[in-house]
Amino acid sequence: MSTEPGSPRISLRDIAAKLGVSHSTVSLALRDHPRISESVRARVKAAAEEFGYRPDPMLAALANYRRGKVATPISSSVAWINGWPKADQLRGYKEFDQYWNGAFKAAEKFGYRLEEFRIGRECTAKRLHQILSTRGIRGILLPPHREAPAWGDFPWDQYSVVRFGRSVIKPEVHVVTADQIANTMLAVQSMHALGYRRIGFTGIAGDFTRRGLLFQLGFAGGQRLIQDPQPIPPLALSDDRPAERSRQLKSWLKEHQPDAILTTDATLGEMLEKCGLHVPDDIGLAVTSILDAKADAGIDQHPEEIGRVGFLMLNSLMNDRAKGIPPIFRQILVEGSWVNGQSLPHRT
Repeated sequence: MSTEPGSPRISLRDIAAKLGVSHSTVSLALRDHPRISESVRARVKAAAEEFGYRPDPMLAALANYRRGKVATPISSSVAWINGWPKADQLRGYKEFDQYWNGAFKAAEKFGYRLEEFRIGRECTAKRLHQILSTRGIRGILLPPHREAPAWGDFPWDQYSVVRFGRSVIKPEVHVVTADQIANTMLAVQSMHALGYRRIGFTGIAGDFTRRGLLFQLGFAGGQRLIQDPQPIPPLALSDDRPAERSRQLKSWLKEHQPDAILTTDATLGEMLEKCGLHVPDDIGLAVTSILDAKADAGIDQHPEEIGRVGFLMLNSLMNDRAKGIPPIFRQILVEGSWVNGQSLPHRT
């Protein structure tokens, strides 16, 4: 078959005729459909490469249009890996549940079913790979985790993988997450616009890692944007010593006298009450994510959109047959929106 310039475009039917299979088999094989055996997929891909086959962009656009007009039947699954010690806790967080919802809806549009697989004592990394490969599952979504799962020698090079957030350090695959820097800058500006002039920032010490540093960078940027003449330094509260946390907070409040606090800590409101400060009468309170906090003013991180975009990135990797640890790391950042609430009323 000729691939010289000006030659007719190589079609699926040309490849099918050469191999003695149907054109639908060629189409499914090029999309790594689990109905087609691995040996046939390899033959088809080798032939497509040899003949210089390239998809017709006009036909691809038409196919996408038709898929938008007709419900796409479920043809395969993608995996959502849950390695939490208490697995039910993961989607007990509203934010993480919205990641799932966004990814689930997007997957359905493209003919996939999002399925949860739990890894731990009853399902090792080796067993997980056996299940996924037997099922013909090629794509994995990794939600946030408090503790790193025991991945062992899991063969990431056989899967397309996308992480949500930065809590999962390994594997070092592409990430879709909230834009913590932009969101924190927006929060500081919004708090300032509501009349607050002594704005502080607190978080748990364990969060003052790479992710926490992004919040701190955003807070420092926000202070510069509002031209804060006496910026308050951020406070990193002790992770697991309640008495020490209380002492730290009382000392910081006494020294810096904030009139409002932006925090990553969902329990800060209760701590302020124990310090004798009532929200919002004595001090305003805003949070970096409103869904799982006891304050209603702060940032809506749009977690359902994060979930949707996460699947779209995974789908593009699967279509491109990009697997394993990428040589060039990509991040997609989703900006949040400010939400006014009773925990931070307008200050007259």
